Amino acid sequence: MRPVLTLVACCLLLSTSMAQAAAPHVEVNFIHPEKFRDASLRGEGYQRGADEQVMKQLRTYLETLGTRYLSAGQTLRIDIRDIDLAGRYEPWQTNAYSVRFMRDITWPSIDLHYSLQQQGQVLKQADARVDDKFYLQRPGRRGSSDQLYAEKAMLDDWFRGLVKQ
Repeated sequence: MRPVLTLVACCLLLSTSMAQAAAPHVEVNFIHPEKFRDASLRGEGYQRGADEQVMKQLRTYLETLGTRYLSAGQTLRIDIRDIDLAGRYEPWQTNAYSVRFMRDITWPSIDLHYSLQQQGQVLKQADARVDDKFYLQRPGRRGSSDQLYAEKAMLDDWFRGLVKQ
């Protein structure tokens, strides 16, 4: 009876480790975030560079998109080269120096390089500029309390298009 239990335990362990190895994976790297155009939620006017909070939220969101859209065994490596968040701080606005003003001309954009692989074989890779010039017309935008709503919606559209091609 003991050898049978050992065999069953080994099979379960092997199947669990194979399932984990085949799980989709997203790797996000930020290349020189101190030079990013506008990736700060601190409201300190026109200060270059990226907040840790912004990078963490975008990384986590892209990893979530990977589990949602990538197939088993696929790996997506994303090198983010620049971020320009939606809206702008307008320090000349009285009593609103830490408020991002959303305007038609201040759409979000992210410059990146990506490589999509399946079991070590490159399926797609390219440089991309992901932007959303119509971010103000997205449904549900007004009810969201997420400060990165526009960027996340934009990345969701890009991600879905990437895996459908």
